[in-house]
Amino acid sequence: MNNETPAISDAEIQSLNAWWRACNYLAAGMIYLRDNPLLREPLKPEHIKRRLLGHWGSSPGLAFAYIHMSRLIVKYDLDAIFMAGPGHGAPGVLAPMYLEGTYSEVYTNKGEDEDGMRRFFKEFSFPGGIGSHCTPEMPGSIHEGGELGYSISHAFGAAYDNPELIVTVMVGDGEAETAPLATSWHSNKFLNPVRDGAVLPILHLNGYKINNPTILSRISHEELEDLFRGYGWTPYFVEGSEPLEMHAKMAEVMERCVLDIRRIQQKARASGKPVRPRWPMIVLRSPKGWTGPSEVDGKKVEGFWRAHQVPISDVKTPEHFALLNEWLNSYHPHELFDEKGRLRPELKALVPKGIRRMSANPHANGGLLRKALRMPDRQQYAVGVEKPGTSLAENTRPLGRFLRDILRENADNFRVFGPDETSSNKLDNVYEASRKTWMADMLPEDAGGGELSPDGRVMEMLSEHTLEGWLEGYLLTGRHGFFSTYEAFVHVIDSMFNQHAKWLAMSRDVHWRAEVSSLNLLITSTVWRQDHNGFTHQDPGFLDVAVNKSPAVTRIYLPPDANCLLSVADHCLQSTDYINVIVCDKQKHLQYLDMDAAIKHCTKGIGIWDWASNDQGGEPDVVMASAGDIPTKEALAATVLLREHFPDLKIRFINVVDLYKLAPSSEHPHGLSDRDFDSLFTLDKQVMFNFHGYPWLIHRLAYRRTNHKNMHVRGYKEKGSINTPLELAIQNQIDRFSLVIDVIDRIPVLHVAGAHVKEKMLNRQIECRNYAYEHGVDLPEEDAWVWPY
Repeated sequence: MNNETPAISDAEIQSLNAWWRACNYLAAGMIYLRDNPLLREPLKPEHIKRRLLGHWGSSPGLAFAYIHMSRLIVKYDLDAIFMAGPGHGAPGVLAPMYLEGTYSEVYTNKGEDEDGMRRFFKEFSFPGGIGSHCTPEMPGSIHEGGELGYSISHAFGAAYDNPELIVTVMVGDGEAETAPLATSWHSNKFLNPVRDGAVLPILHLNGYKINNPTILSRISHEELEDLFRGYGWTPYFVEGSEPLEMHAKMAEVMERCVLDIRRIQQKARASGKPVRPRWPMIVLRSPKGWTGPSEVDGKKVEGFWRAHQVPISDVKTPEHFALLNEWLNSYHPHELFDEKGRLRPELKALVPKGIRRMSANPHANGGLLRKALRMPDRQQYAVGVEKPGTSLAENTRPLGRFLRDILRENADNFRVFGPDETSSNKLDNVYEASRKTWMADMLPEDAGGGELSPDGRVMEMLSEHTLEGWLEGYLLTGRHGFFSTYEAFVHVIDSMFNQHAKWLAMSRDVHWRAEVSSLNLLITSTVWRQDHNGFTHQDPGFLDVAVNKSPAVTRIYLPPDANCLLSVADHCLQSTDYINVIVCDKQKHLQYLDMDAAIKHCTKGIGIWDWASNDQGGEPDVVMASAGDIPTKEALAATVLLREHFPDLKIRFINVVDLYKLAPSSEHPHGLSDRDFDSLFTLDKQVMFNFHGYPWLIHRLAYRRTNHKNMHVRGYKEKGSINTPLELAIQNQIDRFSLVIDVIDRIPVLHVAGAHVKEKMLNRQIECRNYAYEHGVDLPEEDAWVWPY
């Protein structure tokens, strides 16, 4: 490739325009037609769908960018995929995908002929068909535009460690107003031209959202150019409305951008010096609803917000019917498709072949490319546990060493993500294998312990949105990753989690989608250890969000110690098509199980801890259950107090790692059968359940169980601020003393006999609180509690 952009001929412009007309005809046909797909007979009312659904406004622009990238794929044999950022732009992407033939290959009843086109039209935004977003059913898509803001971050995630891939991403100007999108422009500071692919953003300024102008379309050319130069891009502008002129401009600009990308990469790879370049991007300014009706009922449509959805929303009047007929025929479909309904050969010759088609590129069906991780043996990272509940360790520290060696063994296939908290979360051993990715300027002090490097594969940025988007794009193109974040701020990605869970759930029903690596999310710095951050950092509610999603794709784990965390992480990193939510605090905690015991416990997901129980050979008087590290410690301490004061009381201790074990097996694949649940929790005994999160979540999962009426859950109740750990537990009644009082209140034989013990527990709570308020730390003998037996 040389430095000059070759000129495009008039004949090629005419061919591109014909190809684009075919795309626009298909896009309009999807919205309106259920029969007579090629207008071989005069249009009649019965040919039109009864409900007109879909979004026309962004579709012509999307198809315009798609075919121009396809032209360059053919010319330069590029490896490229396409992402549609505009939320409702599916017709503009479905159309070229259908014309490429990929759609007919994966859905054989929608062939490249008149009958196939009829089915293709009918099933768009139709019951039993496909929606108006780029959903998982669409070949070539890894980005669902149903929620705006993530297209750029998804595109960069796809480009990392994919050196030959170019990700063309169309960014809607409405989408560009979202916070996640605005932040994601900075992703260019993390893209290494030596080892990564490239992202070519196309900001589509069609001027309007649903019924308002867009901000970026209403600022001056100079201000817009300065904005993107300030972000570190080199912007190129393609502006206008006359199709042939726009094709000529777009062909020149897009080819220049592709040549610039290759030039940047070749220079960096030849020198081996990854210096941050100014990557090219395109600003495409074209009318909303381009080539559609200019007016309807005397009101402006093309180039205005009225083009957003269905330009002619009511075709029952003769005037509207005639206008639709005129619009559809303006594309002259008889010139574009042969007598069988296939794209004419001279136009089909423009289309890339095989996997070079963006709709057939295996990167957009990443499971086809996925390779299993090379995993070290988790045993070598185990924490020694000679006696349960007597030694302390930082739960996440061994995990950091485990992730370090996975990074070493999978140099182009695995990345670690976290918002400036990798060290804080005690995972900083990963820096021994790979530093933090950083392509922006570096200062001399960064070299000494700063852990910054253009070659890093630890992705840190103070934007959970961008990190999550990078990770999703990385996973969906066939790689592996691990994301850690503070519990209080994982809510930043609530809606992104929702969208990815929906994507995975829908993908399970798409026969040609291959399994991708699971999204593994470690939630740490948890609610019960916010000694200085206080109330704002106390929110374990992400688990409630996770439970709302499909049981086919969500998994929740609460390992109580370091070895259980290692066992869970080992399992999750090898799984596919799930979102694995792991909750485990980073501070020092008591250790309960050696590695062999931890593996067995985590494999079961729930189990009786015999060493903490005294009901062997009989029926318990009470069941003490826990899920989470601090709740487990407090439940164990309560068990000891009860055994000391009531030696004849029989207590069964149950620990839950896999939260979905509590759900019925009919509701979640990990759920226990009713018989197994009853065997553990009994049919009629009191159950005291000490839980990490909001207590009603346990009731929600277990409400259909036989003994649910006797299940009493303690968890976080929005009480607390700057508290010591034990004082915070007391405020929310998950502490050892509150649990003992609960048992006394709920077991009839203890109502009277336990009165003195109850008073003692209340007094001890007061002593602990007063000590914390006086000294700023927990009472030493309670804080240093260990399992005594």
